[in-house]
Amino acid sequence: MIKILHITAHLGGGVGKALSGLVAQASLIASDMQHFFVCLEAPKKAQFVDQIKENGGEVIICPSREQLETLIKDSDIVQLEWWNHPVTIRCLCSLSAQPMRLLSWSHGSGLFNPTIPKKLVLASHTFLFTSKCSLENPEITDLAAELGDQLGVVSSSGGFDGLPEVSHNEEKESLSVGYFGATNFAKLHPRYVEYLAAVKIPDFQVSLIGDLTNNDILRQQCKGADRAGLLQFKGYTTDIASELGTINVNAYLLNPQHYGTTENALLEAMAMGVVPVVLDNACEHNIVEHGKTGLIVHSPIEFADAIQWLSENPSERVKLGRQAAKFVRERFSAEIMEASLNEYYNFVLPMEKRKIDFSDIFGADPSDWFLSCQGEKELFADDGSINAVDGVPLSYGLYEKNKGTVFHYHEHFSDNEKLKLWAKNLRSHQ
Repeated sequence: MIKILHITAHLGGGVGKALSGLVAQASLIASDMQHFFVCLEAPKKAQFVDQIKENGGEVIICPSREQLETLIKDSDIVQLEWWNHPVTIRCLCSLSAQPMRLLSWSHGSGLFNPTIPKKLVLASHTFLFTSKCSLENPEITDLAAELGDQLGVVSSSGGFDGLPEVSHNEEKESLSVGYFGATNFAKLHPRYVEYLAAVKIPDFQVSLIGDLTNNDILRQQCKGADRAGLLQFKGYTTDIASELGTINVNAYLLNPQHYGTTENALLEAMAMGVVPVVLDNACEHNIVEHGKTGLIVHSPIEFADAIQWLSENPSERVKLGRQAAKFVRERFSAEIMEASLNEYYNFVLPMEKRKIDFSDIFGADPSDWFLSCQGEKELFADDGSINAVDGVPLSYGLYEKNKGTVFHYHEHFSDNEKLKLWAKNLRSHQ
């Protein structure tokens, strides 16, 4: 058996679904790849941990440094589930320079903040992205000629078990629009309500299926647009199939600078025949083909026109939904993900293990670790001040409570003086 050791901050959300799907598929085909998982945070929900264990994977939660170094030594490949989580960088930088074959799999696009440290890409035996959109990053384009086959793309979709293949196949079904996904404005378009309010269909409403992060703000925006009933807040659910069964169009309008890649929420809706209407962002236009598996729009007026057309042409809406379901189930299956990763495992295995000093990649202390993944390093001055122009708004992504922001790092390293000052001064600039 070939031992693959996954190092991940946690096993929640899209990462947990993908990795549990990987183990389930490996078990189904009796793969000779044996998967072990080091989870650096105690799980908040046991769903994906339990699924991994049920399918023969092993999960080690919060191991000591000595335990982890032994696991690395005994592994054929170390797979770093990469996004700039503070506990991941702290863990890596605590290790002595360990010989390993390092395969890094990035679960963020790196196109905007947070960025992917170039040194991590170069230190990895293979560096994988979860979407082709990451290859549009000029820094990655520059590295592609140098690294060749050491760069690749493997989508992190965990498959669509439990989701009916097409639930919206009736032309007589009236238009029903929703949004399925995160509602923080680093992900959801900050002008989401403006787009929705452009639709002139009588009694038009959109169901929000997901967390209620910006519930109050969105309500106020609806009132400000004189459309108080525009949004229906459904909240978070574990019964995805039932909620997606209530809509046939997904108004999936994201912040143009969002951090996502695979977009599992989008894929799951498409897998059930829900037609996506998306903006022409790098990630989304690598998933949705305009006029074939959904619609791509560029403005509130175009969005309103798209919704009107879908309402007036139910047969075309059904056709788009069927084509979307067929496409994502073929291209983003767990089978393809597992087979693609196996190709890269076999590519890395003949390579020699080498020692990697992660402090050389990320820096010496938590403030360096934070800056190593920032595309706007100059914003954070050495004296703890913020180099921002008064009156000029900063990106929403900088103000997230987690997602590798300065607030996230300060939460984990509260005694670091630079992080404390940056968090304080950034908050005052908001």
